[in-house]
Amino acid sequence: MSHGRLYGIGVGPGDPELLTLKALRILQAVPVVAYQSAVDRESVARSIVAPYLVGHQTEVSFHFPRADDPQAAQPLYAEAIAPVAEHLSAGRDVAVLCEGDPLFYGSFMYLYTRLSDRFATEVVPGVSSPMACASALGIPLSYRNDIFSVLSAALPEDVLATQLLNADAVAIIKLRRHFAKVRSVLHQLSLIPRAQYIERATMRDQQIMPIDQVDSSNVPYFSMILVPSKAHL
Repeated sequence: MSHGRLYGIGVGPGDPELLTLKALRILQAVPVVAYQSAVDRESVARSIVAPYLVGHQTEVSFHFPRADDPQAAQPLYAEAIAPVAEHLSAGRDVAVLCEGDPLFYGSFMYLYTRLSDRFATEVVPGVSSPMACASALGIPLSYRNDIFSVLSAALPEDVLATQLLNADAVAIIKLRRHFAKVRSVLHQLSLIPRAQYIERATMRDQQIMPIDQVDSSNVPYFSMILVPSKAHL
């Protein structure tokens, strides 16, 4: 029996119409669709493609625990993806859904590093969140030879400050619990006038608001701050 093929499908930032034609074709052709979801919570990736599911596919939901200690989490990650490996071993193709792009801070990376050496694998890129946010905000991110950086809000304050000063344009992700720290750094560097905040970009409940009006205790996972490059003539 030949093995199934593993697909990493980027489903984009939230708007179902941003799914690529290739992703749609594969999504509707495979017998198994898999996706990560938090415990007792609907999968965001699945909700994005729900209008396109054909109705007779097997669905596999898995959950990756928070990996504060990557080494200790290895057995848990292997256990989480075991159902996907079982379908592939049985000869069934599996499309794994991933918000944004599968290989850009995507959960698919954890399957890719564990399964791609055992099963034929294809990755279908998706629209990533920084690009979606820039479009929703209507701001060019960078020009010509500008340096564009993507920074995690979880970085220490001094590292954030250094990286912000070293780049011409920046996207700051993973804001949730770190928003107040990031806002403080932006004030220290006098970047607030350039910085823009957006949450749930391209989704129905998208919101854009001034950074100083954001409630730091209620920042969703799907949020981002963009600091675009200074305008070039």
